Amino acid sequence: MIAVAGALMASNRVRYDFVALIVVISLALSGTLTIGESLSGFGNSVVILVACLLVLGEMLDRTGVARAVGDAIMRYGGSRETNLLILIMVSTALLGSVMSSTAVVAIFIPIILRISQQTGNDKARLLMPMSYAALISGMLTLIATPPNLVVSDELVAQGYQPLGLFSFFMIGALVLLVAVVFILFWGRHRLRSVTKTQEEPMTTTGTTLAGMWRSFDLHVQSEILVVAKKVPAEDVSEMIGDDANIVIRLRSGAKGKLIPAMFRTGMELLRGDRILVRGPEESLKTLAQRPNFSERIDPENMIDAWIDEIGFSDVLVHPESPLIGKPLSNGLGAEAKDVEVVALVRDGEPFGDTAAATMQSGDRLLIAGRWDALDRAVKRHDSLVLLSFPQERQSIPPAASGFWAAIIIMAGMIAATLLELVSITAAVLIAAVAAVVFRTLSAEDAYRAVKLPSLVLIAGMLPLADALQVTGGSDLIVEKLLYLVGDASPRAVMSAIFVLTALLGLVLSNTASAVLVAPIAISAAEALGISPYPVALCVLIAASASFSTPISTPVVTLVVAPGGYSFSDFLKLGVPLTILTGIAAVTIAPILFPY
Repeated sequence: MIAVAGALMASNRVRYDFVALIVVISLALSGTLTIGESLSGFGNSVVILVACLLVLGEMLDRTGVARAVGDAIMRYGGSRETNLLILIMVSTALLGSVMSSTAVVAIFIPIILRISQQTGNDKARLLMPMSYAALISGMLTLIATPPNLVVSDELVAQGYQPLGLFSFFMIGALVLLVAVVFILFWGRHRLRSVTKTQEEPMTTTGTTLAGMWRSFDLHVQSEILVVAKKVPAEDVSEMIGDDANIVIRLRSGAKGKLIPAMFRTGMELLRGDRILVRGPEESLKTLAQRPNFSERIDPENMIDAWIDEIGFSDVLVHPESPLIGKPLSNGLGAEAKDVEVVALVRDGEPFGDTAAATMQSGDRLLIAGRWDALDRAVKRHDSLVLLSFPQERQSIPPAASGFWAAIIIMAGMIAATLLELVSITAAVLIAAVAAVVFRTLSAEDAYRAVKLPSLVLIAGMLPLADALQVTGGSDLIVEKLLYLVGDASPRAVMSAIFVLTALLGLVLSNTASAVLVAPIAISAAEALGISPYPVALCVLIAASASFSTPISTPVVTLVVAPGGYSFSDFLKLGVPLTILTGIAAVTIAPILFPY
């Protein structure tokens, strides 16, 4: 059964969760286990833990915690590849230690592509190290990846104490350090450079905000001006004149972060404020030369400063809209009172003077406002028809208001576990419920975050380890393993266990590998008369050391296409890094958990 399951997984033609169900059915029909024993994995606490951790990972994504890490990399990393690599790898590993490493990679791919474009660094030399760091995150905390929970659960099943949240953190930290040094001094130089002619644009389906502006001619009819001195509210209109109008005001807040706001009559301007002004090109040139302003900035260079709060959308005036015939200066009605019309396209041509225009059927409008206000404005399809939101909206955290709540929930979960106030299962379950209670995500979002294929894979493969035990398979493997190493030291057994887990991980999922090898490792340790913990840790570390092929785990597979990698790229870096990881695990594990 193990051979057939491995062959099916290695073929990549059968879904992993279907393979797990085939295993369950085979165990029951063959009489190897009873039907209850074959289905016992679905009631295992590991399945509940993984489900709750998926919810918490979704919380970190939706509240913008994960994106904040990426923004910090861009802010502090500069343009030097060495600095960026260190920050990317450390940040990915730390973030992955508390959420799904696959989700972390998915979040970081567009961040790294953006960094590559803005700094000129080769994306191929950043993406693979990032994916390796995401794998190493599984070696940092107990909740980082399902194989860790499987190993800890097997220890409990064999009558031992479970692993703690940070029991093996030092091993993972050492492996991370080794990986960073390896990448900096050898690995990155082995990766194929991607030339500028091969570089793919960092776009997906949809229209960028810059593209919208060009279609409405705003690339020449908008400007960001930096205010040189305070302007009282009553003087703003006179200073700007009749031909132009202010759309957005950006004001420096804590730590220099710019706080955006839609400009409204009655707002004053302070020295250092940045204002997005819309108007005829000649009027903007004249305005920029006034002593009230110290600098001109291309709006496209500052989109990131307001896009989280204020957005734009391209809409069409409905043929039966009650707005037809009304002047644009009167606005878009009660449901769109917080939205401003920025530009107008009529008969395929940008319309110059929007202030004096009246709306006609088929007019295209570029409207601006807070995202919730834009959503309300396009809700009534009999007034405005939404054509598109800018592509940038896809990267905006939908629950950014829950940012600090998410951090507090995660900190509380970790504190409760470290202080042993509750079991780790209870702590994670409470945190997942708190994520919904404090509205960092809805109950529907939480259920959607729980990926059933992942749970079925784990639940279906867990009974296979029990089958290996009851049929004597585990004892046979332990006997042959001890025969091969002879009178060698316990470290030789640990090395053999690491190699066995790593090799199985090439054809099985890392979870399935841990399920099969964990009981074997514990039995081997008992046969040698040593503590099972250092041997079990070798299983845990090896299960996350899937560096050598691009198909062994989605964490690595995700970066193949955007990085333009070949199979040999992973062999060149993955094989030596796996060996170094094994050496680190065999060396440090007995120090943390003496024989």
